[in-house]
Amino acid sequence: CTEMGAPLSTWPWENLGIYKYLLYGPFVAKVVYEWFYNEEHSYYNLSWCLHLLILSGLRGLIHVLWGSYSHMLFLTRNRRILQQGVDFKQIDKEWDWDNFLILQTLVASMACYVFPFLQHLPIWNIKGLFVTLILHVGVSEPLFYWVHKKFHGDYLFTHYHSLHHSSPVPESFTAGHATLLEHLILTVVIGIPILGTSMMGYGSASLTYVYVLIFDFLRCLGHGNVEIFPHQLFEKFQFLRYVIYTPTYHSLHHSDKDTNFCLFMPLFDALGGTLNKKSWQTHKTLSSGSGNGDRVPYFVFLAHIVDVSSCMHVQFVLRSFASLPYTTRLFLVIGWPVAFLVLLAMWVWSKTFLVSFYNLRGRLHQTWVVPRCGFQYFLPFATDGINKQIELAILRADKIGVKVISLAALNKNESLNGGGKLFVDKHPNLRVRVVHGNTLTAAVILNEIPQDVKEVFLTGATSKLGRAIALYLCQKKVKVLVGRVRKGTNRTNALRATMQMLTLSTDRFQRIQKEAPLEYQSYLVQVTKYQAAQNCKTWIVGKWITPREQYWAPRGTHFHQFVVPPILPFRRDCTYGDLAAMRLPEDVEGLGCCEYTMDRGVVHACHAGGVVHSLEGWSHHEVGAIDVNRIDLVWEAALKHGLRPVSHSKRN
Repeated sequence: CTEMGAPLSTWPWENLGIYKYLLYGPFVAKVVYEWFYNEEHSYYNLSWCLHLLILSGLRGLIHVLWGSYSHMLFLTRNRRILQQGVDFKQIDKEWDWDNFLILQTLVASMACYVFPFLQHLPIWNIKGLFVTLILHVGVSEPLFYWVHKKFHGDYLFTHYHSLHHSSPVPESFTAGHATLLEHLILTVVIGIPILGTSMMGYGSASLTYVYVLIFDFLRCLGHGNVEIFPHQLFEKFQFLRYVIYTPTYHSLHHSDKDTNFCLFMPLFDALGGTLNKKSWQTHKTLSSGSGNGDRVPYFVFLAHIVDVSSCMHVQFVLRSFASLPYTTRLFLVIGWPVAFLVLLAMWVWSKTFLVSFYNLRGRLHQTWVVPRCGFQYFLPFATDGINKQIELAILRADKIGVKVISLAALNKNESLNGGGKLFVDKHPNLRVRVVHGNTLTAAVILNEIPQDVKEVFLTGATSKLGRAIALYLCQKKVKVLVGRVRKGTNRTNALRATMQMLTLSTDRFQRIQKEAPLEYQSYLVQVTKYQAAQNCKTWIVGKWITPREQYWAPRGTHFHQFVVPPILPFRRDCTYGDLAAMRLPEDVEGLGCCEYTMDRGVVHACHAGGVVHSLEGWSHHEVGAIDVNRIDLVWEAALKHGLRPVSHSKRN
């Protein structure tokens, strides 16, 4: 990265955070003032301040849309240039990519005062198009080439340009990620054609919009990491190779820093002797899809959409938003109608698609999404369609050679497909291992329970997870090595907890009770009302409970839970655990998005369970009922491979 202290290497508003956008305030104030006090209100008399604001917004939108397109892996995965993912470190580093928009808006406003004729440009002047093109090719292109080459010298690269090259995977936001000095120079490069054309009397507002937006579009294209030009175009019209660069061409500049310096026209690299000889062959290889290394994932997590708002928590909507745990934001409300219509369209036409990926120890891990929303899983007429989507995803994974596929919460619902057992029974020759991940989920919940607990209140006890938790807790000689989780602790004594199981079905309760060793069956007690737990401070919630039902818990109760969606944290005098989750190993690579409300690097336990299954190389399916005897084994395997438990306890 750049060395601190170099002149013009940092931004004046670097420490303002989101308040940097207040620098647009004077422009907004002037627009509002002119709107109320200027008698002429027409399209042809728009304030130059309004033009600058609109132009800044459109430029930002171009970068965002290019970033979204780059992350539409279901469309672009076969044409990605660099296969590694964009991680949190790069996203944070490029967080203030839009600083240049503020800078160039301020510089443009000063230019409007220095050159008053810029405030009164006509709407259109066709002659200006040719003048601008001449100035761009004759001045801006060679100027940028020369300056860019100078910035690759030792001093300027170390103190300035290395910041831009510090991003491992170029994206549209990388185009704006540079120092103040570099963007001041780029402002001159982009301003020469506009100012020169206007000074000659051929300038226009439309020309300014067109030139600036095309300029940004091409810069985003070059940094997009997705090849969009077919190689046949350049083979048929070979002169185009020197007229317009491609994403592959500029990507070679980021990997081989001594070549391909041009702005948009490789002609100047050819004239300067800096054209990378591999440019055309590499472009042909990538654009044809034959050399992009479309690897088969070793592990797939088959997720689903939770609700309409959270479906926008993906990288191809907004990278920065997806890199943070999901929370409700204002723009989600604005985008809700569009998202809802998209979900309806997906219900009719879409199939399971790739949404994100990361690498772990040389193996590709992907997340596929079933295009169904949470509420649809509870519609009786929708279950067959959902199972069909899941089945097709499993068969596709089996066909391409995936080793393990793990099912997310509702995709393994007992009433839907018996925790995945339906598919394994239907296709007994599956090579891909189908995993529900509930064994590790149970282990995470059990290891969150304090050692001194004597009484536990459990809802949802007749579910797979509830049954496993109940049977595990009632066995007195089970060893759980908590010392690896909580410093200095050692569970040599098993939890001798009395399990209060809330269930109205006596038959189900008795079946579970009979599964426990005879001497521990007395530790399972059936209750039918929440009042029975009014003195129990450890609640394990596997069935959704209302705020009114939560009131039966005493003050200081902690709610562990494995219910989807999570219960509302209504009690102010209690604490609430999040859904069971684990932190991925530290050597994970290319991870740049959060899994729903989880923190960075944290995944749901069912996801982590599939990761452990793949790392261990287990050859069995994990579907249907949980094998209680394997809970400790899976937990130990998770810790051995570097996965770590996380504490999500929170007070309302």
